[in-house]
Amino acid sequence: MEFHAGRLIDHIHLRVADLEKSRAFYRAALAALGREITHESERHFSADELFVDAADGYVTRVHLAFQTDGHEMVKRFYDAALAAGGTDNGAPGERPYHPGYYACFVFDPDGNNIEAVWHGPEERSATSVVRRAV
Repeated sequence: MEFHAGRLIDHIHLRVADLEKSRAFYRAALAALGREITHESERHFSADELFVDAADGYVTRVHLAFQTDGHEMVKRFYDAALAAGGTDNGAPGERPYHPGYYACFVFDPDGNNIEAVWHGPEERSATSVVRRAV
Protein backbone atom coordinates (compact mmCIF):
# COMPACT_ATOMS: atom_id res chain seq x y z
CA MET A 1 0.00 0.00 0.00
CA GLU A 2 1.24 3.48 -0.78
CA PHE A 3 0.00 6.94 0.10
CA HIS A 4 0.53 10.26 -1.67
CA ALA A 5 0.93 13.03 0.89
CA GLY A 6 1.78 16.68 1.28
CA ARG A 7 4.23 18.12 3.75
CA LEU A 8 2.30 19.41 6.77
CA ILE A 9 -1.03 17.61 6.98
CA ASP A 10 -1.05 13.88 7.69
CA HIS A 11 -4.81 13.59 7.36
CA ILE A 12 -8.08 15.44 7.83
CA HIS A 13 -10.84 13.45 9.53
CA LEU A 14 -14.45 14.47 8.99
CA ARG A 15 -17.21 12.85 11.04
CA VAL A 16 -20.53 13.11 9.18
CA ALA A 17 -24.20 12.56 10.04
CA ASP A 18 -25.12 10.74 6.82
CA LEU A 19 -22.19 8.81 5.35
CA GLU A 20 -23.91 7.92 2.06
CA LYS A 21 -25.05 11.49 1.44
CA SER A 22 -21.50 12.72 2.12
CA ARG A 23 -19.99 9.95 -0.01
CA ALA A 24 -22.14 11.09 -2.97
CA PHE A 25 -21.24 14.76 -2.35
CA TYR A 26 -17.47 14.15 -2.13
CA ARG A 27 -17.43 11.67 -5.02
CA ALA A 28 -18.95 14.34 -7.30
CA ALA A 29 -16.90 17.25 -5.91
CA LEU A 30 -13.62 15.31 -6.10
CA ALA A 31 -14.36 14.12 -9.64
CA ALA A 32 -14.65 17.78 -10.67
CA LEU A 33 -11.07 18.18 -9.38
CA GLY A 34 -9.83 15.14 -11.29
CA ARG A 35 -9.65 13.11 -8.06
CA GLU A 36 -11.53 10.12 -6.75
CA ILE A 37 -12.29 8.22 -3.59
CA THR A 38 -9.34 5.88 -3.20
CA HIS A 39 -10.43 3.68 -0.27
CA GLU A 40 -13.91 2.97 1.01
CA SER A 41 -16.04 0.61 3.04
CA GLU A 42 -19.54 0.69 4.47
CA ARG A 43 -18.15 2.73 7.42
CA HIS A 44 -15.76 5.20 5.74
CA PHE A 45 -14.17 6.60 2.60
CA SER A 46 -10.94 8.45 1.89
CA ALA A 47 -9.14 10.37 -0.83
CA ASP A 48 -5.49 11.25 -0.30
CA GLU A 49 -5.30 12.97 3.12
CA LEU A 50 -9.10 13.22 3.54
CA PHE A 51 -10.76 10.55 5.73
CA VAL A 52 -14.54 10.57 6.30
CA ASP A 53 -16.61 8.31 8.52
CA ALA A 54 -20.00 8.23 10.23
CA ALA A 55 -20.29 10.39 13.33
CA ASP A 56 -20.35 8.59 16.65
CA GLY A 57 -21.75 11.33 18.87
CA TYR A 58 -20.62 14.49 17.09
CA VAL A 59 -20.32 15.93 13.60
CA THR A 60 -17.25 17.98 12.69
CA ARG A 61 -17.37 21.59 11.53
CA VAL A 62 -14.22 22.60 9.65
CA HIS A 63 -12.99 24.73 6.77
CA LEU A 64 -11.25 22.61 4.14
CA ALA A 65 -9.66 23.99 0.95
CA PHE A 66 -8.94 21.84 -2.09
CA GLN A 67 -6.25 22.88 -4.59
CA THR A 68 -7.19 23.37 -8.24
CA ASP A 69 -5.32 24.20 -11.43
CA GLY A 70 -7.37 27.17 -12.59
CA HIS A 71 -10.60 29.13 -12.80
CA GLU A 72 -12.38 26.46 -14.85
CA MET A 73 -11.68 23.76 -12.26
CA VAL A 74 -12.95 26.03 -9.46
CA LYS A 75 -16.19 26.48 -11.44
CA ARG A 76 -16.51 22.73 -12.17
CA PHE A 77 -16.07 21.98 -8.47
CA TYR A 78 -18.67 24.59 -7.49
CA ASP A 79 -21.24 23.29 -9.98
CA ALA A 80 -20.64 19.63 -9.07
CA ALA A 81 -20.76 20.32 -5.32
CA LEU A 82 -24.06 22.21 -5.60
CA ALA A 83 -25.57 19.51 -7.84
CA ALA A 84 -24.53 16.87 -5.29
CA GLY A 85 -26.32 18.51 -2.35
CA GLY A 86 -23.96 21.28 -1.31
CA THR A 87 -25.12 24.79 -0.39
CA ASP A 88 -23.62 27.97 -1.82
CA ASN A 89 -21.29 29.88 0.50
CA GLY A 90 -19.53 32.02 -2.14
CA ALA A 91 -19.64 31.71 -5.92
CA PRO A 92 -16.39 31.40 -7.92
CA GLY A 93 -14.47 34.64 -8.10
CA GLU A 94 -11.44 36.69 -7.09
CA ARG A 95 -10.87 37.06 -3.36
CA PRO A 96 -8.91 39.81 -1.57
CA TYR A 97 -6.56 37.41 0.25
CA HIS A 98 -3.69 37.97 -2.22
CA PRO A 99 -3.42 38.92 -5.91
CA GLY A 100 -4.67 36.08 -8.10
CA TYR A 101 -6.57 34.24 -5.33
CA TYR A 102 -9.58 32.71 -7.09
CA ALA A 103 -11.96 30.49 -5.14
CA CYS A 104 -15.47 29.30 -4.36
CA PHE A 105 -17.04 28.12 -1.12
CA VAL A 106 -19.72 25.46 -0.58
CA PHE A 107 -21.17 23.98 2.60
CA ASP A 108 -21.15 20.18 2.45
CA PRO A 109 -24.19 18.22 3.74
CA ASP A 110 -22.91 18.56 7.34
CA GLY A 111 -22.12 22.28 7.20
CA ASN A 112 -18.36 22.00 6.66
CA ASN A 113 -17.10 24.98 4.63
CA ILE A 114 -15.45 23.44 1.57
CA GLU A 115 -13.36 25.67 -0.69
CA ALA A 116 -11.80 25.11 -4.09
CA VAL A 117 -8.92 27.54 -4.66
CA TRP A 118 -6.40 28.53 -7.30
CA HIS A 119 -3.53 30.76 -6.22
CA GLY A 120 -2.42 31.60 -9.75
CA PRO A 121 0.28 30.19 -12.02
CA GLU A 122 2.93 28.15 -10.22
CA GLU A 123 5.44 25.41 -10.77
CA ARG A 124 5.46 22.40 -8.46
CA SER A 125 8.57 20.41 -7.65
CA ALA A 126 6.47 17.20 -7.63
CA THR A 127 2.83 16.22 -8.07
CA SER A 128 2.84 14.41 -4.72
CA VAL A 129 5.06 12.70 -2.20
CA VAL A 130 4.90 8.90 -2.29
CA ARG A 131 5.22 7.03 1.01
CA ARG A 132 5.71 3.25 1.17
CA ALA A 133 5.97 1.13 4.27
CA VAL A 134 9.41 -0.37 4.80
